[in-house]
Amino acid sequence: MASFIRSIASTGSNTLISRILGFIRDVVLAHVFGAGAATDAFFVAFKIPNFLRRLFAEGAFSVAFVPVLSEYQSKRSFAELQLFVSRVSGTLGAILLLVTVAGVLGAPLLATVFAPGFLHDPLKHQLTVDMLRLTFPYLFFISLTAFAGGILNAHQRFGVPAFTPVLLNLSLIGCALLLSPRMQQPVVALAWGVLIAGIAQFVFQLPFLARMRLLRPPSFKPADEGVRRIGKLMIPALFGVSVTQLNLLLDVLIASFLVSGSISWLYYSDRLMEFPLGVLGVALGTVILPSLSRRHAEQNQRDFSHTLDWALRWVLFFGAPAAVGLLMLASPMIATLFYSDKFTQTDVLFSTRSLMAYSLGLLPFMLIKVLAPAYYARLDTKTPVRIGIMALFANMAFNLILVWPLAHAGLALATTLSASLNAGLLFRGLRKAGIYQPDHSWRFSLTRILLACLLMAACLYWLTPPLQDWLLLSAWQRAIQLGWIILAAAGVYFATLLACGIRLRHFRSGASL
Repeated sequence: MASFIRSIASTGSNTLISRILGFIRDVVLAHVFGAGAATDAFFVAFKIPNFLRRLFAEGAFSVAFVPVLSEYQSKRSFAELQLFVSRVSGTLGAILLLVTVAGVLGAPLLATVFAPGFLHDPLKHQLTVDMLRLTFPYLFFISLTAFAGGILNAHQRFGVPAFTPVLLNLSLIGCALLLSPRMQQPVVALAWGVLIAGIAQFVFQLPFLARMRLLRPPSFKPADEGVRRIGKLMIPALFGVSVTQLNLLLDVLIASFLVSGSISWLYYSDRLMEFPLGVLGVALGTVILPSLSRRHAEQNQRDFSHTLDWALRWVLFFGAPAAVGLLMLASPMIATLFYSDKFTQTDVLFSTRSLMAYSLGLLPFMLIKVLAPAYYARLDTKTPVRIGIMALFANMAFNLILVWPLAHAGLALATTLSASLNAGLLFRGLRKAGIYQPDHSWRFSLTRILLACLLMAACLYWLTPPLQDWLLLSAWQRAIQLGWIILAAAGVYFATLLACGIRLRHFRSGASL
């Protein structure tokens, strides 16, 4: 268990550094470019390869690759492991190269498919196409980065893959501040920043693979046994693991028909929601997949269930107050981070609405990150697919129902509702099959965490001034006041848990990991 916690701490701390830099990046983008047609075009040009990266690389490929890799580690020789890595890298690289070339050549079609609402503004559409041709090769490099990260994670070296996103943030910050003033269309500098970051992230991980003697010359062998097994597992996982991303992409597609700025408002609010999701949800999901895969390979059902139970406890312990904080502090957070001459009061107001909708889905998003690996570790990719299809169609229906009265905020709320459905069905499936058996102390923890969250919400309601008063403060005054409010609310939450008798030992249930 101690080594498992250290892995979570290493992954979470490096992810925290990345998320903090991500905040700085978004603050820079908001202050330099604001929210409008140009930023909408960039966010679409970035979301397309980023979506494919999460779909193929960190999504379906990772959940198919890591269990097979773990089996090679446990049951094969090191020479066989090296050969396996070589053949996977060569086959994956060849496929990615073809997809990248097709994406660059087909940029006008992709821009039309993913943002059809831009067609009514030829300049906005063409700007999206131009930037997409720069950002699409990011898919090639970042997918190979995810491949390298999967190897490192399987060998319990979680810190390096968790740190690599820092390079993307640094690249975008540098290009926004240094390159954009020198360009005829300043926002295009961000597209260059994405491309530079993809190359840097890939190169950064190579020395660590070399040190492990797993940096082998790539070999194109699609008929290899291990490669074919990954391919078979990937096909259903392509859909099941990435329903959340498909939902977010549907939001962008529909938002392209709304007023200019809608995509940017969704982006900035989603980024705030992604902070706790990345620090805890992604970190937990990354760390437990190799562990669950080993438990399944060892046919240790008891420890499998305890590992999952342990992760769910930490989701509740940190995810519940984070969701309450995002909901109650939506306006102050948006105003503190982004309000400027470029990012106006109107932008703050509309971004707040979508952040409040996203905050309601934070716990479901986190639960998906933890529950889905329980299926993939057991080489079951079909069940999440069935659940994912249901969630996707539900999201489409919610989008059509909610976009009319709530505009872009309705899209965010639809994503939250479909994620809740997804998480609920994943949980029910594990319980019904007897794969997960909750510990007897769950009722004790759940009621006390709920009480702590209610008292925390009351504290935030009492301490937080109206938006108009908040905007009258200087940037430093807003930051200092927001910091004190967050500290006070956190104090109320943890003090309530202590008073109710909850200690850290209540979150250590599980097998020795």
